[in-house]
Amino acid sequence: MARLESAADVSAAEYLARAEAYDRLLEDLNDKLAWSRGGGGGKMVARHRERGKIPVRERIDLLIDPGTAFLELSPLAAWGLYEGGLPAAGIVTGIATVRGTACMIIANDATVKGGSFYRETVKKHIRAQEIAAENRLPTLYLVDCGGANLNQMEEVFYDENHFGGTFHRQCRMSAAGIPQLAAVFGECTAGGAYIPALCDEFVMVEGGASIHLGGPQIVKAAISEVVDRQDLGGAALHTRQSGVSDHIAPDEYAAIGKLRDMVASLGYEQPFAPGRAAPAEPLFSAEELPGIVGTDLSRPFDQREILARILDGSEFHEFKPEWGETIVCGTGRLEGFQVGVIANNGVLFSEACLKAAHFIELCDQRGHPILFLQNTTGFMVGREAELGGISKHSAKLVYAMSNTRVPRLTLVTGGSYGAGNYGMSGRGFRPHFMFMWPNARLGGMNPDVGSSVLMDLRRASISRNPATEEELAQEEARLRAMFEEKSDPYFCTARVFDDGIIDPRDTRRVLGICLGVVNLRPERRAHRPVYRM
Repeated sequence: MARLESAADVSAAEYLARAEAYDRLLEDLNDKLAWSRGGGGGKMVARHRERGKIPVRERIDLLIDPGTAFLELSPLAAWGLYEGGLPAAGIVTGIATVRGTACMIIANDATVKGGSFYRETVKKHIRAQEIAAENRLPTLYLVDCGGANLNQMEEVFYDENHFGGTFHRQCRMSAAGIPQLAAVFGECTAGGAYIPALCDEFVMVEGGASIHLGGPQIVKAAISEVVDRQDLGGAALHTRQSGVSDHIAPDEYAAIGKLRDMVASLGYEQPFAPGRAAPAEPLFSAEELPGIVGTDLSRPFDQREILARILDGSEFHEFKPEWGETIVCGTGRLEGFQVGVIANNGVLFSEACLKAAHFIELCDQRGHPILFLQNTTGFMVGREAELGGISKHSAKLVYAMSNTRVPRLTLVTGGSYGAGNYGMSGRGFRPHFMFMWPNARLGGMNPDVGSSVLMDLRRASISRNPATEEELAQEEARLRAMFEEKSDPYFCTARVFDDGIIDPRDTRRVLGICLGVVNLRPERRAHRPVYRM
């Protein structure tokens, strides 16, 4: 297979300046990740340990197989919200191997608001369940949960994607034969009680765990009964008397060991898709990616430079390289997995749309997962573009992408704006995984265009709503700042619009894990003809 070349001059002053600017982005990312991993802060973590409890990420480290990776999802959920008081939205989710089985882990952090579910907590929990259901991953719940946040009832209680939706998904996964297992470490009250109760099998920690639909305060208020937490729903009661729990463990370490034993007892088959080859390192270093991409979205870069640093052996069979040049399509391998690639090299013209739609059909017929690399301002606009059928041809791309039967992975390497985000497998089209780089931007319009459009509308209404030039200038500045804020990657990841912001240098590792997951249970596909767009 042809090998990609690199035109990057890594000794040039311009490259070094871009790399230095990107280093500041990565320092900022690492600072925010430290906030996420700090849980409820030093005081709350110390109190947690004094009670004989293990912090949530240490529980996960003990649970997963030694020396294996944990792909954490949405670690910066709720960043910048609630005055910084909800690190990681109070829940840690991710994919890891437990006793040789790839599993989804959903773990409450009781040091953050007592493990209560806020709007972002629910959204992150549901997203993890969606990934588990789609890829048939056994789901392991590390439960230490105070139930729904009662101050956010309209955000967490009523709707299908609120707290009740997590239980619905749990029931549906169990019915579909996807194991649901849990270890209960602390208090599970009200809705939190259903997380373990709906599992196929679970263990409780003696003296620490409790399960009750109404806690001691609710019981006292409702029926005037005074009872403590352990007598009401402790591990001993539920394991030896009520039969609600299946196992009891003397401490958290033993509970984690029991949960590992439950996974081992499943005998859960996860055959990889056939055809995985031995991985080969790219010819070019991923350490060069920050300097190649830079922080200035107005400066274009060639997505082939990225592919040369993440694909096995930097090998890439490009499809239609001489046509539709603003989109790059082709096949290669990543960590040994065959993958199709669709990458933006600018605005999407009709030719690019048809080329990508044709290539999606080829991947669909051959069973190749598709990796979308987004960096586009969107589809081309204007009379000439409309005369050329851009509305029809862009719709063909959206239709082909929406209906392909192969897994889709999306990575935002630069800008991702407007309908271009849609055609390139944006979050609204349910890619199996979606990540962003810290230089990326995501929005309905880029700040220049968006603020200009709204100001044109404002000026058109000047006779009905007078304003001075100074007031109009202030309004334009406000609109531009609004677009800048709402396209910022941290604004997006805080609201779980992606699965996380990653360091470009970690891209190959992260995508390799994801490709391993989506290849676990390949569907049998009926071949269908390719319609040449």
